[in-house]
Amino acid sequence: MLFACILTIAVYWPGLSGGFLFDDYPNIVDNHDLQPKDTSVSSLVRAALSSPSSSFKRPLASLSFTANYLATGLDPYWMKLTNLVIHLLNGLLIFLLARLLMFAAIGVHSPHEWRSTDTRSPRTGYAPKSKRMDIVAALIATCWMLLPINLTGVLYVVQRMESMANLFVLLGLIGYVSGRIRMLGIRSASTYSRGFILCLSSITIPAVIGILAKETAVMLPLYALLIEWILFCFRRSSPTTVAAASKTLPGQGRDQRIITMFLLVLVLPMALGLVWLLPGVFNPEVWATRDFTLETRLLSEARIIVDYLVWTLLPTPNALSFYHDNFAISSGLLTPWTTVTSLVVLGALTALILWLRQRKPLVALGIALFLGCQLLTGTVLPLELIYEHRNYFASFGLMLAIIPLLTAPSSRHARPVAADGALAALPMALPRYALLAGLLMCWTGLTALTAHAWGDPLRLAQDLASRAPQSPRAQYELGRTYIIYSRYNPHSPYTRLAYAPLERSAALPGSSILPEQALLFMNSRMKLPLKDAWWDSMIAKLKARKPGVQDESSLAAMTQCDREHHCDLPSNRMVEAFLAALSHPDPSARLLATYGDYAWNMLNDHSLGEQMIQQAVASAPSEPAYQITLIRMLAAQNRTEKARAALERLQALNTGGRLSQTLADLHDLLGVQ
Repeated sequence: MLFACILTIAVYWPGLSGGFLFDDYPNIVDNHDLQPKDTSVSSLVRAALSSPSSSFKRPLASLSFTANYLATGLDPYWMKLTNLVIHLLNGLLIFLLARLLMFAAIGVHSPHEWRSTDTRSPRTGYAPKSKRMDIVAALIATCWMLLPINLTGVLYVVQRMESMANLFVLLGLIGYVSGRIRMLGIRSASTYSRGFILCLSSITIPAVIGILAKETAVMLPLYALLIEWILFCFRRSSPTTVAAASKTLPGQGRDQRIITMFLLVLVLPMALGLVWLLPGVFNPEVWATRDFTLETRLLSEARIIVDYLVWTLLPTPNALSFYHDNFAISSGLLTPWTTVTSLVVLGALTALILWLRQRKPLVALGIALFLGCQLLTGTVLPLELIYEHRNYFASFGLMLAIIPLLTAPSSRHARPVAADGALAALPMALPRYALLAGLLMCWTGLTALTAHAWGDPLRLAQDLASRAPQSPRAQYELGRTYIIYSRYNPHSPYTRLAYAPLERSAALPGSSILPEQALLFMNSRMKLPLKDAWWDSMIAKLKARKPGVQDESSLAAMTQCDREHHCDLPSNRMVEAFLAALSHPDPSARLLATYGDYAWNMLNDHSLGEQMIQQAVASAPSEPAYQITLIRMLAAQNRTEKARAALERLQALNTGGRLSQTLADLHDLLGVQ
């Protein structure tokens, strides 16, 4: 394990010097609440509740980013180093969990039994089988830490949310398996009760804490249920301890306390969650900003989950391209034909779990954990279709399934017994050992090459654009990086290089208005002509579909650039773009507020600006930023009474004192009026 940690550090080290990327900007770089000037309670509460990624705000992850900022400023190196430390900790937890699961799989339920699972060596006093399982567990952890598909969980700063959530998931599973081992190796009723309390607390407390980093931690009870179903079978006591336990507890059978625990901790919350989620899932407006429906999402995810399996075990650079927005959505079982094939593969894997449950429980459990991990992000929620970091835990399931198979010793009875039986069996196992060594070398090599690319923003942008030439995001990111390197100098060679990838991105199917915004942004700042074709393309896209998050971010960036006099954008074209975006039903509060900002500051139309902000407040009453803007607008028009009424409503959102300073400033402002 020490060697594995050193190797992982060496592989990832070149990537730590890279920059921020994609969702890092709205969540960290441009999120000023995450960058407090002090450590007061109100500042920390405001930072904790600042994430735009989720309505749950993910406060634990946000506070960890704030801690990085307070210690070292907005430096991606230290944030990535923190991610690497979390990844190493998760690797150690993977080792401990895999070790526990392997002993549980062979029915060993106490440390004493672990040490005596095989004849002990007279020289070392150590049981060969126990030592072998330690090595296999270390190999599982090593392979998992070096898998290329897990790279974004380390070097993509914002995905600390995923790795931190899984830190608590792994802790919870270790606690649960340890508790069940205590319960099945009982010698007294008190030991049984302590084991049960450990099980219950391990699948509740870590889940709650993990959800504060990311909602994926909610899957912890399901993973525990899969472990219980496959390895422990809801037993009350193990066959080897029935006689000892019969004096104090009922005999062997189903453990009703465990069954009841899962009904209360998993089944009931899941039912309540579905009741809460399903009305939104079946609401067409929820899917309006996506280019897929519920049906096409489910069909597409079947292919994606099979892709995840292949990308984990046999990854290629083009497959792990980070940007997957060029994925062809399934519109039917045979469109494309791989849809029905993938459904058959998933059905076969499910049947394989049932068939292997008694024969090869670790293989069955590994497959079950992989598939179970996809239930949250790969089914009915209207999330983006593909992200590699969603396999951060799922990849552990695949390692648990294949590594013990590849490292299992061959039967000594398959060949004549030599002086050393292990040496006689070695030729039978050699092909499997060679395959494992080859896989580990390939995984390590690809992770190292990708980490090297991540170590420089321009090198990364070029690498990702070459991996995914049909991805609008990859091409946009390359053009945006050239703009950054040009430093807005029209004579820089990077300026000329920026146009091609941005125009290519704008022309690709399914692209947002980000590339058009970047082209207009760049030329305006450099005092170069703005092509009508760029405006026409942007407005056509905004008319054709309801604006997504990236479209809204683009309009906000253009508004800010114009307001701060870095850009000189024609107001008639900007208004045309806003009206196209607002032509769709139920515009978002963010879009309404952005147009209100533009109308107030650039059009000098205070009536329209206030009207838009009022609508934003009505659309998102729990978002304080819109109410703060409204109060300032009312104060600027000397409408003090209405401003004070709005201020009273804002005070109700002062959770944990996060708005105390803002409220004090607004009180002073209204006192002057």
